[in-house]
Amino acid sequence: MQWCHDTISRLAPELDVKLWGKIVGYGEMRFRYVSGKGGDWFPIGIANQKQYVSVYGCIVEDGAYLAEARASRLGKVKVGRSCVNIRKLADVNLVELEHLLVHAVSLIRSGASVFGT
Repeated sequence: MQWCHDTISRLAPELDVKLWGKIVGYGEMRFRYVSGKGGDWFPIGIANQKQYVSVYGCIVEDGAYLAEARASRLGKVKVGRSCVNIRKLADVNLVELEHLLVHAVSLIRSGASVFGT
């Protein structure tokens, strides 16, 4: 988890760090569902789970969440729509994970959408 925190902090020092329950979130973005309901959420986050570390990238590009779109390049990890679950740091392709984070930060700075909204 420390590698993830250090990397995100280095790539995007301007993103405020805030605890969202058990998730350490970086930045804050407003979102709105089609129903009209909405709220605030982090675009990038990390959480220390019982058996793995989760890295969240709640950012959509071309209709796909970044983690989902890059799943095949990330190594021996479990990938959900916006989440990468890492059991051991040695299992993840750190170069590709950093590329994903660099791209996520770039999209955040450009005003990209979160949650596909």
